Amino acid sequence: QFMQANFMALLLDAVDESGLSRVFISLEITESLFIEDLDYILPLLNQIHDLGIQISMDDFGTGYSSLSMLRALPVDELKIDKSFVDNILNDDAARKMIQNIIAIGKNYEMAILAEGVETQAQADLLTQFGCDRFQGYLYSRPLTVENLRAYLKI
Repeated sequence: QFMQANFMALLLDAVDESGLSRVFISLEITESLFIEDLDYILPLLNQIHDLGIQISMDDFGTGYSSLSMLRALPVDELKIDKSFVDNILNDDAARKMIQNIIAIGKNYEMAILAEGVETQAQADLLTQFGCDRFQGYLYSRPLTVENLRAYLKI
């Protein structure tokens, strides 16, 4: 979708149609996106970010990004891939990778989100490491809009 000539117009139309303020919207991107055409993608991401839309790097640590690329990107949030979180309690390498991702993100003033948090023990350890946000079955399985409203009691 990013490679579509009219992507920006479609994105802004969808944002406007949602009625939400741009500050409440986060666009998830993957590391593999940059393999497509960094010279095209980077200015587009900067434009999106300048409009107040947050950018989140999904599945960080599993793709092809380098630290120099991360430094150049307008990323607000790093999402730690579930594959690391799955093994955080019994794999020293996974724990160290998570600690390093959190340290890198914090150094670049990014929020850190852990994907696939399924147990309280995982959440406690991630909190101890300085993780900011969590998503996973510990909190909820995917919900329909109606069930989400009931879950949030709105």
